[in-house]
Amino acid sequence: MDDVDVLIIGGGIAGASIAAEIAAHRRVLIIEAEDQPGYHATGRSAAFYDESYGGPGVQPLTTASGPLLRVPEDGMSDRPFLIPRGGIILGRTDDAEKVAAMADAFASSGVRLNPATRDDLLAAVPGLKDNWTCGLLQPDCCDIDVAALHQAFLARAKRQGAQIVTRAPMQQAVRQSDGRWRVTTPQGHVMASVIVNAAGAWADIVAERAGALPIGIQPYRRTIVQLRLDTPTPALMPLCLDISGQFYFKGEGEGRVWVSPHDEVPDEPGDVAPEELDVAIAIDRIEHVVNWKILAVERRWAGLRSFAPDRQPVFGWAPDVAGFFWCAGQGGFGIQTSPAAAKLCAAMLLDTTPDAAVAHLDAARYA
Repeated sequence: MDDVDVLIIGGGIAGASIAAEIAAHRRVLIIEAEDQPGYHATGRSAAFYDESYGGPGVQPLTTASGPLLRVPEDGMSDRPFLIPRGGIILGRTDDAEKVAAMADAFASSGVRLNPATRDDLLAAVPGLKDNWTCGLLQPDCCDIDVAALHQAFLARAKRQGAQIVTRAPMQQAVRQSDGRWRVTTPQGHVMASVIVNAAGAWADIVAERAGALPIGIQPYRRTIVQLRLDTPTPALMPLCLDISGQFYFKGEGEGRVWVSPHDEVPDEPGDVAPEELDVAIAIDRIEHVVNWKILAVERRWAGLRSFAPDRQPVFGWAPDVAGFFWCAGQGGFGIQTSPAAAKLCAAMLLDTTPDAAVAHLDAARYA
């Protein structure tokens, strides 16, 4: 394989977006362990754009990504990556204090979280049970066309000269006396000045293989099921999230919904599958929310979401090994933050002034 300036480990949304930002300025190679980029977390995401998701620490990245997702730049797409949907934070009668606290947490952020009455909730979610009486409306919540966004990043990177090699997991990386890395894969060796660790659930493993200290990236399994109902629910029923973090669901065509029990089950990096217990929990939780009869479970799948111990994304140079750059721990918000995160990382990798879209963000908080 080639001698390059920047070797990116992982071809999911993180690696693809960084490559798209830097390939015009550096020789870039992405190595991907699977047959195709984005097989794991990126390809299994039911991603949505929700500025409150991930909390106040993540929100600035999401908000900065919004304009870039609505109006794609540099010919990445002729249509937006966001599809309007709207969202609702649902609360029971005794959740009023939690709802108020969430509104307060984002009060100065510019994120639109509008108080919802029982009538507001019923108008959006037919069949909502009586004890769900308060909440917050999120008019700016959208679906994300994940596949289109990921492919647009990859296409832009390729147009600017980046190369992608699949079936090439990093087996070892050794820093040479000249300061460059010699990286071993089943497809051969590559020499690189910089390694970008965008390996998702495998990020700590990649770090250890390069002689860097792991930082405690933990993969968690998340389950999604598609249910067919006896109720003609709206095709674009808003994304509904529990204020207590026990579920979320959204319409997926008339009379169908996607439901997650919002599970976070510690797991190992790999090709995960849904557990029957988690599917049953998802069904049980939605049955406590709405008076819908479930006719069938039509689909079920699971993916991994990876977090650092503080649940904030990790962007920046490793303090213990020169030439090793982290882009990891994006949890469930990696897709909605990818445009801004990539621009922040590009500024650090290229040692340039950050793009105007992210110049107001403090990269140090994600170091």
